[in-house]
Amino acid sequence: MNSEEQPLRPLLVVDGANVVGSVPDGWWRDRRGAAERLRDRLAASDGPTDGPFTPPYDIVLVVEGRARGVTSVPGVRVEDAPGSGDDLIVELARAAHGRPCLVVTADRELRLRVTREGAHCTGPRSLLQPPA
Repeated sequence: MNSEEQPLRPLLVVDGANVVGSVPDGWWRDRRGAAERLRDRLAASDGPTDGPFTPPYDIVLVVEGRARGVTSVPGVRVEDAPGSGDDLIVELARAAHGRPCLVVTADRELRLRVTREGAHCTGPRSLLQPPA
């Protein structure tokens, strides 16, 4: 099989603010630091193993507000939302163009929006559970 025939890895788009905010660990004191810790945790994983797609994923972490400026690392591309993180997440799901896409968020409205774009959704717990 040549490289043109290999299937694309599924895309994992992570709603950074929503995932970070799901754990009351003091993240509000250092939003950027909390986003960096999430980025590093994502980089150490291949994505959720209980999702609709088989890992590994191409991982995109979307950050907004005071979490902007977090740099990408091998395995995780970080995208600064210029405005609404939700709007950028919807754009990324739309741009997947039929590529398998999983969005991690607990935000009900965002889940509806990305589902309309063909993405699947899972909640923050799928990322925050300790590895098996």
